[in-house]
Amino acid sequence: MSELFLGHSLIAPVIELARQAGEVILPYWRADVAVTAKADDSPVTAADLAAHHLILEGLTTLDSSIPVLSEEDADIDQSVRAGWQRWWLVDPLDGTKEFISGSEEFTVNIALIEQGRVVFGVVSMPTSGRCYFGGAGLGAWRSDLNEAPRQIQVRQTPATGEAFTVVASRRHTSPEQDRLLNGLSEGLGELKLANIGSSLKFCLLAEGSADCYPRLAPTSQWDTAAAQGVLEGAGGEVLELNGRPFSYPPRESLLNPYFLALPAKAAWRERLLALARS
Repeated sequence: MSELFLGHSLIAPVIELARQAGEVILPYWRADVAVTAKADDSPVTAADLAAHHLILEGLTTLDSSIPVLSEEDADIDQSVRAGWQRWWLVDPLDGTKEFISGSEEFTVNIALIEQGRVVFGVVSMPTSGRCYFGGAGLGAWRSDLNEAPRQIQVRQTPATGEAFTVVASRRHTSPEQDRLLNGLSEGLGELKLANIGSSLKFCLLAEGSADCYPRLAPTSQWDTAAAQGVLEGAGGEVLELNGRPFSYPPRESLLNPYFLALPAKAAWRERLLALARS
């Protein structure tokens, strides 16, 4: 598989690390794991923490000079983060609510960031062994258990007879998002909504199974970075509502601005941006 990695020496070991994190998560899945509320009221379980510790140790072993920002260890002062040029952005268990409910729609997310931009991301599904990985200029791949990785690409338009598909969150929406979808349907016809949890929303776009993912509701940096790398490697892009590329500067707040994920060359790109600005 090494020829697929286009010379980036860290992708292969990070894929293996994400797989190992999935192995420590699975014994807690559908096992009535205890749930604790964090300060922001989001849930955390022993599975989140076990995956965090494994990933932290693994990334530190890979290169101790690269700091790690993980959802489960995010209390790092902005004055410290402001000096970082290169760092890991990690969600050890993305989709904790899905995990708690017994759904399969949770992932392990690991991204390498340089100067606020995603270099590459790895999104691994513990329950199935499926893994997505990629980055801008590197390409993107989907790997299924016991199968060779296959390269994936966004679609610029739906296949003939197929509806324009918008990816939405199962749990998070907003009036602004509803208005944007209504405006989009006026120009593109009836929309098909694909509901899926965690960072898999980006991956549906990356593999050409959906067309657009607008997010006008809160997310955190670790929720999006890894899957953004996959999407960008597949020919997609993630934009702020003003059209600027979506990035990860060392802000005081680790919450993301609203964003739009889409194919970079989509004919309806400007329409979507106009709707978002309005």
